[in-house]
Amino acid sequence: MNSRTEKLILQGAAGPIEALRDAPAEGTAPQGIAVIAHPHPLFGGTMDNKVVQTLARAFVANGWTAVRFNFRGVGGSAGTHDEGNGECEDMAALIEQVAPQGPLAIAGFSFGAFVASCALARLWAVREVQQVVLVGTAAARFSVPALPPEAHERTLVVHGEADDTVPLSAVMDWARPQILPVTVVPGGGHFFHGQLPLLKNLVSRHLRADERRFPSGS
Repeated sequence: MNSRTEKLILQGAAGPIEALRDAPAEGTAPQGIAVIAHPHPLFGGTMDNKVVQTLARAFVANGWTAVRFNFRGVGGSAGTHDEGNGECEDMAALIEQVAPQGPLAIAGFSFGAFVASCALARLWAVREVQQVVLVGTAAARFSVPALPPEAHERTLVVHGEADDTVPLSAVMDWARPQILPVTVVPGGGHFFHGQLPLLKNLVSRHLRADERRFPSGS
């Protein structure tokens, strides 16, 4: 992504996991580590997806080190697609290696948002998660777990009004019982074509607001 992008090979249950770590500019006050999950592997999803890169840029611009990675069976990551179960294990293993302590953020796009939600559910009882960003959450295709109520005020859920891959109604059906707010991008599609700068700004605004409410290390 920039001159401060580092290639990593980490270890998951199925073998090596290929990842990229994007660091903020020198002199930027460090906020923590953000781990970002990509869309569905069987439909071309990788850590180089434009929405995933946009999320990484938003975190980096706000002082976070962003780590995006390829799920099992994608690129240089070993293994085969596992319908989200193994992918959640991959994300948990990666978090343990790149962010064993300190402020942590979890983010994901589409299938990656589903996996990020599963990772959050697994981690919440044992590890504080400072920030959560879910974009285009694949609620129509997967049983996305409810978020811990205590995580709601730290969470940004973004969805396109005109998403024809995951209908907005499916995300609202998931969010409604939780009374979890959803930020809707008018006219936005699943991949936010032409609206990625807006998406970056929405994420940045959320991170800045939450940093005032939940300073790193608090």
